[in-house]
Amino acid sequence: MRVVFAGTPEVAVPALDAIAASAHELVGVVTRPDAPAGRGRQLAASPVAVRAEELGLPVLKPAHPREPEFQTALAAMQPDCCPVVAYGALLPQSALDIPVHGWVNLHFSVLPAWRGAAPVQHAVWAGDEVTGATTFRIVKELDAGPTFGVMTERIRESDTSGDLLTRLAEGGAGLLVTTLDGIESGELEARDQPADGVTFAPKILVEDARVDWSEPAVAIDRRVRACTPAPGAWTTFEGERFKLGPVAVVNDHEALPPGELEVTKSAVYAGTATGVVRLGEVKAHGRKEMPAADWARGVRLESGVRLGD
Repeated sequence: MRVVFAGTPEVAVPALDAIAASAHELVGVVTRPDAPAGRGRQLAASPVAVRAEELGLPVLKPAHPREPEFQTALAAMQPDCCPVVAYGALLPQSALDIPVHGWVNLHFSVLPAWRGAAPVQHAVWAGDEVTGATTFRIVKELDAGPTFGVMTERIRESDTSGDLLTRLAEGGAGLLVTTLDGIESGELEARDQPADGVTFAPKILVEDARVDWSEPAVAIDRRVRACTPAPGAWTTFEGERFKLGPVAVVNDHEALPPGELEVTKSAVYAGTATGVVRLGEVKAHGRKEMPAADWARGVRLESGVRLGD
């Protein structure tokens, strides 16, 4: 089957590689345009574009997939199907109609749960025990198309969204290839999603990642892990933004007022509404990321100071 892959970030690269290594004929790649990156904010190609060029594939980078020039170029590739992983743009019906078997998306949740841009982050934040990935045919309604296949993955107690997404990207790559195999053979039929159990996962913004020390320790732990690595959990210290890596909930420690710190030789603890958490990696304003205990020693921090406003 002739396929054109669509994707943009690093998480889409395992699926691109899996399709390139499969029996399907990968004839091109669609990705988002080059964007500013790094400290110098120089224009850089997406991870998918870089990998596609390494594979010697033609790459289309439309500003928007509704552009007639893009749709003409895509139609010229004569794709039977367009597999998609985190492409990052809404597809108009005119583009959806080009491949014979439509556009098949790999979404990182067990649909209909967590439709939207940030399914993995929301699953971690909500405290879900299990999530997964689903392949489905793209329709105009957000992540609502009929499904082909599903895989499940247990969410570990220490998982950040980055940890979990890495595993789902690897496992999901195989699921996507298997889905393409089944579509080509005619042995796989799409099934409508159930009407019950629909939840949504909008993009998590920087302000959403701000830690509220008046929340329970478990809620703070989930927020920080869900926002790691992006957009990055944070609080304030002495009026400046203070970035937080994953914390550990400590159940056998004397309570502290929310946001108040206790400093020992080997650890820094912060109070919450229901107990304390031990800080992990931190990044204070103007400093490098480091273990919280090293930061505390460096600034000669004493117990009793507070994080947050």
